[in-house]
Amino acid sequence: MTKKIGILYGKERSFPEALIKCINDKKINGIAAEPVKIEKVAQGESSGYAVIIDRISQDVPFYRAFLKNAAISGTAVINNPFWWSADEKFFNNALATKIGVPVPKTVILPSRELPDDTSSESFSNLAYPLDWKGIFEYVGFPAYMKPFAGGGWKHVYKLNTMEEFFERHAETGQLVMLLQEEIVFEEYYRCYCIGRKHVRIMPYEPRNPHHLRYVADHNPSKKLLKTMEEIVLKINQYLGYDFNTVELAVRDGIPYAIDFCNPAPDADLKSVGQENFDWVVETAANYAIETAQQSTTSTDNLSWGEYIRKSVNRKPLKP
Repeated sequence: MTKKIGILYGKERSFPEALIKCINDKKINGIAAEPVKIEKVAQGESSGYAVIIDRISQDVPFYRAFLKNAAISGTAVINNPFWWSADEKFFNNALATKIGVPVPKTVILPSRELPDDTSSESFSNLAYPLDWKGIFEYVGFPAYMKPFAGGGWKHVYKLNTMEEFFERHAETGQLVMLLQEEIVFEEYYRCYCIGRKHVRIMPYEPRNPHHLRYVADHNPSKKLLKTMEEIVLKINQYLGYDFNTVELAVRDGIPYAIDFCNPAPDADLKSVGQENFDWVVETAANYAIETAQQSTTSTDNLSWGEYIRKSVNRKPLKP
């Protein structure tokens, strides 16, 4: 019986199409890849796929519900849709502090406007005003403000003063924001991690225009490369992500994890360049095939991170 690997995606084309071709070109007996096709989603019924690689459910709630139903019916979903639904950037930073990964000083802020169907009485537990003096002294300026759940560099502000903070925060509506220390870096890297074991460290320049961000002239030492790889693996092993990117800013020789909640990271050929693209396609294809070969309909085929495993077993987090 053929085990199908499905790719669930939106408007992107270069990566999913190349991934499907790569898997099928390997001509592995009993394995075939295709775009996911959904005709009906009934509770507890199989999706028909041994593996689904999810590239779009963060933007489509219907797809997220479909993937959870597929997972509970035996499909190995990359990434785990239950954990992805629960995760966000502030938790990631908090976890990093517990496992010995350097991160910028970060606080979370309530939304500037009240969420729908709430009133001031809904926030009777929230101090007014907040300890703004303590917050600003802890984080410092310059600082960055960005949504606690989101990506794509949307609604990201660089702030130089307290006055600028209040001016920009007034524009954020119902978004829950992070205020984060600026790491003035000498080097910056974006690192793919696939299967919680394969790492690709890519020089990156976030200050460049989008199409030029992977054009960066860094020459990291072997020691720095090893340290960054260890950080990337530790983060993804604790979070349980099978497909993720970690952004590292190097200040005074220390890599700080800046952003590592990217379970549907940019893999477009025009963005990452041919060499990186080829690595991602080949590595993702091999991992998807490996996962399909190991999956069965009678077991939990999802990846669960060390944070969840240790929580279930009541074991403390340790660096």
